[in-house]
Amino acid sequence: MENGQATRGSEKARWDRVLLKLSGEAFAGPLEHGIHGPTVRRIAEDIVSAARQFDVDIAVVVGAGNIWRGIHGAGEGMDRAQADYMGMLATVMNALALQDTLEQLGQPTRVQSAIQMHQIAEPYIRRRATRHLEKGRVVIFGAGTGNPFFTTDTTAALRAVEIEAGVVLKGTHGGVDGIYTADPRTNPDATKLEHTSYMRVLNEGLRVMDSTAITLCMENDLPIVVFDLMGEGSFAALLRGDSVGTLVNGED
Repeated sequence: MENGQATRGSEKARWDRVLLKLSGEAFAGPLEHGIHGPTVRRIAEDIVSAARQFDVDIAVVVGAGNIWRGIHGAGEGMDRAQADYMGMLATVMNALALQDTLEQLGQPTRVQSAIQMHQIAEPYIRRRATRHLEKGRVVIFGAGTGNPFFTTDTTAALRAVEIEAGVVLKGTHGGVDGIYTADPRTNPDATKLEHTSYMRVLNEGLRVMDSTAITLCMENDLPIVVFDLMGEGSFAALLRGDSVGTLVNGED
């Protein structure tokens, strides 16, 4: 490794470049709020293992539900835009936590923020982000889109389109390993979907990503895979081409 350039794996991945969407709640692990170090390390180990096994570019978008949700602040009487900006700052905290853990494991990274904060992160610049990816660095996007009223799901779809990723990998937590016809934790009759379409997700209100994110993926023919982030080896299995989670694309 030289000048922050990583040694790539040799195995061919299903996609040349992926965007991994991590929820903030996943960072909390067993805690109700905050960042649970062992859980973040587990996530980071999966990313590093995949980066060393496969010849693949990995970008990450992180949420902030473990620290702050703008819509909750708005529900308590706070101005929604102000509350959303607070949520964007919280995503940067998660991005820095993931960056630190990845680099402890020897994986070069860069954090890019949609809100400028030069002391701790680069500003988001698309061409610079793709250059980092080409050098084998994991690029973590923080601060959402930089605009209120947009979720980090929409950020994931937008950044994936911008950097020309081949897929959005939406990592869930809590043991749900894909998209179901109902919540499998409360409905024993819920059926897992191995594959579904953008339009079905939108028409049936399936809980995948918000409608803005789904529409953006649909308009750009960008597939989404929803999978259990904490499943043993699931990230690597996806990159290998195994059938993991639920695939969402334009086919019925």
